[in-house]
Amino acid sequence: MTRFVRERDAGEEQRATTLELFYDLVFVFAITQVSHLLLEDLSWAGAGHAALALLVVWWAWNYTTWVTNELDPDSVVVRLVLIGVMLGSLLMAVAIPQAFGAHALLFAGSYVAIQLGRHAFLAFASAEAGTIERERATRILTWFAAAGTLWIAGALAHGSARTLLWVAALAVDYVAPYLHYWVPGRRRLTGDAWDVEASHFAERFQLFVIIALGETIVITGATTTGLDLDLARTVAFGLAFLSTAALWWLYFSYVATIAGRRLALSSDTTHLARDAYTYLHAGLVAGIVLTAVGDELVIAHPTEVLPRAELAVVVAGPALYLLGHVALRLRMTGTVSGKRLAGAAACLATAGIGVFAPALVVAALLVGVLVSVIVVEHVANARRHARGDPSPLERLEASAAVPAREP
Repeated sequence: MTRFVRERDAGEEQRATTLELFYDLVFVFAITQVSHLLLEDLSWAGAGHAALALLVVWWAWNYTTWVTNELDPDSVVVRLVLIGVMLGSLLMAVAIPQAFGAHALLFAGSYVAIQLGRHAFLAFASAEAGTIERERATRILTWFAAAGTLWIAGALAHGSARTLLWVAALAVDYVAPYLHYWVPGRRRLTGDAWDVEASHFAERFQLFVIIALGETIVITGATTTGLDLDLARTVAFGLAFLSTAALWWLYFSYVATIAGRRLALSSDTTHLARDAYTYLHAGLVAGIVLTAVGDELVIAHPTEVLPRAELAVVVAGPALYLLGHVALRLRMTGTVSGKRLAGAAACLATAGIGVFAPALVVAALLVGVLVSVIVVEHVANARRHARGDPSPLERLEASAAVPAREP
């Protein structure tokens, strides 16, 4: 048996709790910290550092979401554990600006403490001896301990040695789910070892997309507040807002609904949740973070031709976001979204114009691309409705018996 488990009534969907929403507040700050880390160093090394920090933040949040999908957040013990994880996450976020410098040990140590502490609780306080829950938690804990050694060693090292050790640690963390937390001499775990409540799980990841979009609003407002508001900057501010609204529309118009329903209908919920949400949603979040940084650059220099590094950030954000949607649809349905793939290519193509055109023109073109994708999809949906053809959600419901692909 397992202690502190959520009570699940047949046919009733779980919802995110106020404690989980409170916990998420730390990650609004953490995402902002990652954005500033990239802004301070728009080089390949800076991009690598920001990517590593974002993946660490994502992995800390992601595992907690898997845990709260099963445990009861109304339990006093679970609440205390989650608040402790929240404090560790806040310390980790505070360390991000100097994660590769003076605060390396605070950054790595907080992350390791979060992962080890959470799963030590699962293994030895929540799950009883002999249960699959304890077996599962101890396997994950073993992998976290192996990666944690590399994280701490990297924090104590310097220069390129630190980076190499941390990349190795991140590789261990991210490969573990694909290997089903294999441990020599123990039987292989299967997807049946996890019990995913689809509606709550999908909602939590949708809320993280909102967190990332909220960060773009924060960074847009904060940047504009500190600058003189002339006509060009006001237009840049408006374009930044429209860009954020378009990103929201592209995900929440129907992608979020279809992805959530696809997960609920899957016969292999664990693997689909792992692939589509744990892994592929990281690309969506990265695209939003890059877009936020690009918006800040455009607002700061609307009438200037941006240097190539800054221009790359501006166009890469929306492109990566759309490519993330293409990958998500491919994993969920086995089909390719041609419209969003074309939109990603168009975003990248604007870089050619940005070589000689001011930032404001590039931003306007990118917003035009995003809006065009929305309009084209809306027109296609309207025409399908007029023909009486089923919607994507209706087709999904009709094919509910088709099992998800094995990884």
